[in-house]
This record gives sequence, structure tokens and C-alpha cells, in this order.
Amino acid sequence: MSQARFGFKVAAPVAAALLAVLLAGCAHDSITVGAIPDDYRTNHPIVVGERVQAIDLPVAISDRGMTQIQRVALKGFLADYDRSAAPPLTILIPAGAPNSIAASEAGREFAALARARGVPAGRIIIAPYQPPVVDVAAPIRVSYPKMRAYTDRCGRWPEDLGDTTQNRHYSNFGCSYQNNLAAQVANPADLLGPRQPSEIDAQRREAVIDGYRKVPFYSPVPQREVDY
Repeated sequence: MSQARFGFKVAAPVAAALLAVLLAGCAHDSITVGAIPDDYRTNHPIVVGERVQAIDLPVAISDRGMTQIQRVALKGFLADYDRSAAPPLTILIPAGAPNSIAASEAGREFAALARARGVPAGRIIIAPYQPPVVDVAAPIRVSYPKMRAYTDRCGRWPEDLGDTTQNRHYSNFGCSYQNNLAAQVANPADLLGPRQPSEIDAQRREAVIDGYRKVPFYSPVPQREVDY
């Protein structure tokens, strides 16, 4: 009787200690697994903000006005200009350069083309700038701010790729993917939230449904049996 009672008293503390060890092990595993930040979207988040769009158009000393190459390049550059927001368009003319006279004439025609493409005249700014090298023909810089989706620059390698003891992504992982995704977004506001649904065109919907009903169902033509 005494041995049975003694055995019961010993077994109870052992079982309690074993249960405590198991519970502590489960809690430790959940904290360790959930505390590893390894997401390229967190390392390279896409941000929506204002960025300056700029293009440098070279001007030769012998040019007189805007050339055809400059016209085509400027039209393509102004294609992304937001006419509803009408941000300021800045045309910087090199001052003190060998092509300053030609650049001044071309800059005035750049402004005329911008007005023809929908840029308000009051939002066009023509200003001189000092080129870094005065004895070389400097380009005309045309720029305007625009809301864009972007992320940080790629090429960060702070650690050795061979160090994989923590089994985590390297710092540059996913950067090019995020940059390409941000560049492909036509409207950066789509990344901030969904758009409001447009109104339903009842007439167009009826025309589509009516056309669908008039299309006959596909019925395969039975093939004739040929006796050889």
C-alpha cells in the first residue's frame, strides 16, 4: 500500500513537468516561424508619388528651329502628359554654349508644339541653364512632374549570396519584378484602391445578348461511311 502511494506521488510531478515542456516547445516554434520577414513586397514596396519626367533633345549649332527628329521625340514624350492635371512644363535652354542661338529658336518651337498638344500656355516655363561644359553643344531639357508608381533602385548586395544559414531571400530578390510591375501600371491610382464601377449601358447589353442568341449552335456534320 505504501509503495503504491509512493509511486503515485512520483508519477504526478513527472507528468506535469512533461506537459509543461511540450507546451513550451509549441509556443517557441510558433514565435520562431512567424518572426522571419521574407517577402519581396516588404523589401521592395511599390510607392505612388510624384516623379519628374525629363527628356534631353540634342541641338546642333547649325540647326534653325525644330528638326523632324526632335518633333517626333517631343510628341512621344508629351503623349503621357496629364492634360487634366496640367502640371508645369519646363523647357531649359543652354546658356553660354556654342549652340545657344539654335537652342533658343528650337525652344520656342518646342513651346508652340506643346501648346498644340494640349499643354496650357500659362503652364509652359522657358528658362536658361548653365551647362557643365561651356565649349560643347548642350541639349534642351524638357520636363514635367507626374504621378507614378515606382520602387527603390535595384542592385543592393550588402551581404554575400553564399551566406544562406538563415535560408532567407537576398536583398535584391524581387526588385526587378516590382520595378517592371510599377512601370506597366497605366494608372497609378489603381494601386491605391479599386475604381468606382461605371454605369450600365442597357442598350449595349441588349445588343450583345441579342447577337448571342442569334448565333446558331455548332452542329458537327456527320461523315459518310465509305465502303472500300
